[in-house]
Amino acid sequence: MNMKITSTPAIAIEGLEQSYGHKQVLRGLDLTVKRGEIYALLGGNGAGKSTTLSALLGFIVPQAGTVRVCGIDPAADPRGARATMAYVPENVSLYEHLTARENIAYFLALADAMRGRDAIEGALTAVGLAEEAWDKRLSGFSKGMRQKVAIALALARDVPVLLLDEPTSGLDPRAVLEFNRLLDAAREREVAVLMVTHDIVSAVDIADRSGFLGQGRIEEEREASASGPRFDLNALHDRYARAGEPA
Repeated sequence: MNMKITSTPAIAIEGLEQSYGHKQVLRGLDLTVKRGEIYALLGGNGAGKSTTLSALLGFIVPQAGTVRVCGIDPAADPRGARATMAYVPENVSLYEHLTARENIAYFLALADAMRGRDAIEGALTAVGLAEEAWDKRLSGFSKGMRQKVAIALALARDVPVLLLDEPTSGLDPRAVLEFNRLLDAAREREVAVLMVTHDIVSAVDIADRSGFLGQGRIEEEREASASGPRFDLNALHDRYARAGEPA
């Protein structure tokens, strides 16, 4: 386990409730992620993972409970909260006619987070995107290559919180290993990472804690072991399969 984790959560959700019409999605969700911690949020379709991300990004106003990102309420100050976060969605929206390098520079400028050439190239190197692809248009990129550009953008932002929605989707096994090494590096910089994923194997490999979201709340959390196998993969898989089932 990483001993650099600090005591003050970078992400703090308490008693979060959210409904859409007559359907209650979140029922008193409690979730914390500390600086230097990687948290894997597991749950089936409709469990409330997307609603949780929307609350953190300030896209919805909680009907009950509180949400804080680095101490900032995203609903009251979405711009301030988003300045502390980098978000990588499952389906990355980048500009097809721009190169990898140009996409990163453009989105950094939009976020008022200008970075020099070295920082952008360092991020592209870190995600394992071949140097000959840096100045090619994204129209010729595979989904995995696009995902690498999006993750490079998140790294170049150099913020204390990363929100990752299905980050390994579309990545081949080698790219997943590279991605996990990136998260290791982020953890060493004491970045808080919330990873929403169906990829249990990736969660086993990299997460410090895994939470099972079902029935609108975290039903159970498991912590990585400090010695031996980090998680029991079979037990984690069985628990994931039961997430959201009535008690």
